[in-house]
Amino acid sequence: MSEEQFLEALESHFSLRSFRPGQLEVIQSVASGKDTLVVMPTGGGKSLCYQLPAMVREGVTLVISPLIALMKDQVDALIARGLPATFINSSLSAGEQSRRISDMAAERYKLVYVAPERFRHRRFVEELSRMKVSFVAVDEAHCVSQWGHDFRPDYLRVGEALEWIGSPPVSAFTATATPDVQADIRKFLRLREPNIYVRGFARANLSFSVVATAKRADKFARLSRLIGTEAKGIIYCATRKRVEEVAEHLNEWSIPHVAYHGGLDDGERNRLQDQFMSGEVEVAVATNAFGMGIDRSDLRFIVHFEMPGSVEAYYQEAGRAGRDGLPSTCVLFYNYADRRTQDFFIDGANPSAEFVREVYHQLLELKDESDEVKMSLQQLSEAAGSKNSMRMGSAMKLLGDIGLVERFDLPGQRIRGTRVLKKNVLPFQVELDEVALAEKERRDRSKLDAVVAYATGYGCRQQWMQRYFGEMDSERCGRCDECRSGGSANITALDEAQSTTLRKLLSGVARMSDRTADGIWEPRFGKGLVVKMLIGSEGQRIQNMGLNRLTTYGLLKDEGQARVSAILESALRAGYLVVQGLNRPMVTLTPLGDVVMRGRATPEMEWPKDAVPHAKALRSMRKGGDLKLGTEASEPADENLLNALKKKRLQLARVRGNVPPYVILSNRALEGLAEMQPSTPEEALDIPGIGPAKAKTIVPGFLKVIAAWQQASA
Repeated sequence: MSEEQFLEALESHFSLRSFRPGQLEVIQSVASGKDTLVVMPTGGGKSLCYQLPAMVREGVTLVISPLIALMKDQVDALIARGLPATFINSSLSAGEQSRRISDMAAERYKLVYVAPERFRHRRFVEELSRMKVSFVAVDEAHCVSQWGHDFRPDYLRVGEALEWIGSPPVSAFTATATPDVQADIRKFLRLREPNIYVRGFARANLSFSVVATAKRADKFARLSRLIGTEAKGIIYCATRKRVEEVAEHLNEWSIPHVAYHGGLDDGERNRLQDQFMSGEVEVAVATNAFGMGIDRSDLRFIVHFEMPGSVEAYYQEAGRAGRDGLPSTCVLFYNYADRRTQDFFIDGANPSAEFVREVYHQLLELKDESDEVKMSLQQLSEAAGSKNSMRMGSAMKLLGDIGLVERFDLPGQRIRGTRVLKKNVLPFQVELDEVALAEKERRDRSKLDAVVAYATGYGCRQQWMQRYFGEMDSERCGRCDECRSGGSANITALDEAQSTTLRKLLSGVARMSDRTADGIWEPRFGKGLVVKMLIGSEGQRIQNMGLNRLTTYGLLKDEGQARVSAILESALRAGYLVVQGLNRPMVTLTPLGDVVMRGRATPEMEWPKDAVPHAKALRSMRKGGDLKLGTEASEPADENLLNALKKKRLQLARVRGNVPPYVILSNRALEGLAEMQPSTPEEALDIPGIGPAKAKTIVPGFLKVIAAWQQASA
């Protein structure tokens, strides 16, 4: 079909006269019967990309969608346009399901929405195999990847089921998928040399901002001002407790709202969602349970009260603002301490193999004569001495996936029990893919590291996001907080000499990293060792680890340690490098850094004009003291320096009458001194545990120790 014919079909079926940017290419690919993978953010018009081809191709189009509420809304909208569509899911009676399947076989529908769980039923797959399926559209396709932010095991059945029904063309759609998730989509949906489109991550009407907040009171102050100017929107919170706290403030401000979280029953959640979707209430405060299916177009703001667990989740949720094309605001309230909540969730979602086997052992001990354990997950967690019931639930799911247990409803109770299916299997015989478990946890933590990198980085927020999702040729938006404040003013395209220096630095990081089979860089060393290797340090650790034998050893020796440190910090903020790990921060390349290292893109960043002491570079990243020492923005303390500081503390404690050493300074404060290496008492005030009084009276003695150590180490 020609472009004119597609435009005619667009107006005929959907009463629209033009396509959004990027839609026509995708529609042409899907309509031609070519396997297609589309990564297009919320509000980009993904649904039309399979709905219009369904209207112009022969046969019925099967749409796989994960949410019953979402598919009902889409079907209702299609029927309102007079288009033949329906859905088949568990909300229908068996008789109604059979009737719709018969009508589907008779080609009375052009679009049929089903949940991925439908492919559990062999009879349904056999019925499909006898029909003329035009093509299959897989919505929210990232759910097929366990590395995605919303993995659904039922999606793994789809690829095999499609082969059973004759391998019709497949189109996969998702709002957020990094290159590794795209690879999983291609693999598990068995796409055949698909056309791949990554489109629309630049939302011209959205203004992204990150607001550094030292305490919760700062968040409420900013929130009240925002709601005063932007009346319609969603406030996303990380926990149910925080939803209730924010809701209390909204009550005090007399702002009508709904408070939505997973602890509510289905009826109450549906009632609240309907209130918000209908416009009866203009503000929602919610956990991410308030997710897919929120299709209100007139939202003027999205606020994340705490950091989300991944950039993918953040962009999908933030993208619910301004779907009508009008100016809208997306704000992330950032405090590094909020990371603890997401770390708790990651711990809960990633139980160790040892913990899973311990849980199984506990179930064998607790089961009754019918092989049942009539205890909730919370009760089982308490019995196991664990404070994280999420972790127990994840362990139970893993045991269920390998067929050792199943969960069942307890009659007359709101909790579920657990049934042991193979009581003769002993705990040490429980087979788990421990490599995959470790890799999943690593990727989950890497995704959280990326959120921190986004919040603490410099330069255009939207450009950072576009590059994260693979749109490398993106431009600055001119609307985000960094662009408006001039934070991007010092970011320029590097000249040839600067680009060469940067590529040398990135090559050094690459040599000190590992790379997985699917091209993901994994860190092995901290920033300090990377810098020392690049300047050709002859230190004992460099030699013991064999880093002096790398081809990049001494590659930047003419730059000097302070300058290489400054360039590395700038490369971090530009998104070419990322620091991963909480207790032992390590640095490696991002996908964008990989591209720049290979000379396939012109790097843009703020190039350090003069040598910048490492500690000052760190403080510049903290955005007003928001980042805490011991995080990704700080270098692990040198053990020799730390020992010298402890010796000085013991000396001062004796001089002051043998007081306990912690009275002088805490261990945390000493670690902070060793990490930051301040040169003045004022600089030491950035360190937790050091206030004005101690900075004036105690710290000067420690500064002399630091200065002497630096001179000896030079």
